[in-house]
Amino acid sequence: MKKMMCLVLGLLIIGSFAFAGGGAQQSTSSQAALIGLAMPETHVERWVQDGANLKAEAEAKGYRAEVAFGNADQNQQNQQIDSFLTNGAKLLIIGSVNEGVISAVANAARDNAIVIAYDRLITGSGDYNYYITFDNFKVGQFQGMGIEAGLDLKNATSANPKYITLFAGSPTDNNAFYFFDGAMDILNPYIDAGVLNVVGPYPRTSVDRSAFMQIATENWMPNIAKARMENLLSNAAANVTLDAVLAPNDTLARAILEACDADAKYNGKLPVVSGQDAEVASVQSIKDGRQYMTVFKDTRALARGAIILADALLKGQTPNVPGARLDTTTYNTGVKTVQSYLLEPVIVTRDNYQQILITSGAIDASLIR
Repeated sequence: MKKMMCLVLGLLIIGSFAFAGGGAQQSTSSQAALIGLAMPETHVERWVQDGANLKAEAEAKGYRAEVAFGNADQNQQNQQIDSFLTNGAKLLIIGSVNEGVISAVANAARDNAIVIAYDRLITGSGDYNYYITFDNFKVGQFQGMGIEAGLDLKNATSANPKYITLFAGSPTDNNAFYFFDGAMDILNPYIDAGVLNVVGPYPRTSVDRSAFMQIATENWMPNIAKARMENLLSNAAANVTLDAVLAPNDTLARAILEACDADAKYNGKLPVVSGQDAEVASVQSIKDGRQYMTVFKDTRALARGAIILADALLKGQTPNVPGARLDTTTYNTGVKTVQSYLLEPVIVTRDNYQQILITSGAIDASLIR
């Protein structure tokens, strides 16, 4: 009897260890899915913030997340994406450098990894279905409205016209076309009426690719924008005083203003310059009365929305991204139309930067002098 009891007890102990071992094995095999976060560059401040915000949001939902920055080099970004796939990533969130990313997206499709295009539409690809961004045409409209208000164009006359020169973003970034077209939607009527004159190349819309390329800024590089502005001031704009510059983002706006600082003509009266991204240095510039306006795109909300979208897709659920409008007709990659989730931008000037950016916690008050 004692032998029997010892045998039963021994079997129970062995069974309990086997169960515990099986449980540990199950836990290991069900590790949280990996999300790969591919951001295009670090020389534009917002992408560093995006990477950090996306990682934090993914980890808060229990996922593993890795961030890589492509250094504005598509080959480097493709290698980073392939590394994510090698490490078993189930979903990729990609802010691409340029269209050369499509080979990496095809690799993701081959490996059954979900791809979300993040704030930059991936053109030329049919291997993904989801895009999340802001209403970028409206971003451009806000830039145009900022110039409209800063120059008081509604009260301007053709007898005393205002002068503007135009800059656009990187031609490898599909958003650059939306920004420009939104701005010109506001400005073209004033140009047509003769109250606003364009100095330098004038693409009426981005459809005029030849003229657009003359005002585009490769890879959003500030040194390119500064050099072009210096050239304009010495040549096409040498005999006029520019009243405004359409600048597509804050990094380029500051570079353009630096060029103006070196021209005595603009001492004490800088042109009205637009911007985008609400970078700290540009918010300081707006407070100081230098840069006229920017457009705030709350990338905290964009990152949060992207991870909400990712979480739903990984769980096989129908996505619902709070605060975003679903657009199923506008954004076509050239191969297919993708489901696009659009968040709302906000115009920021000297009058409201405190409320929109400081009070809301988007920017630490201690960073603005």
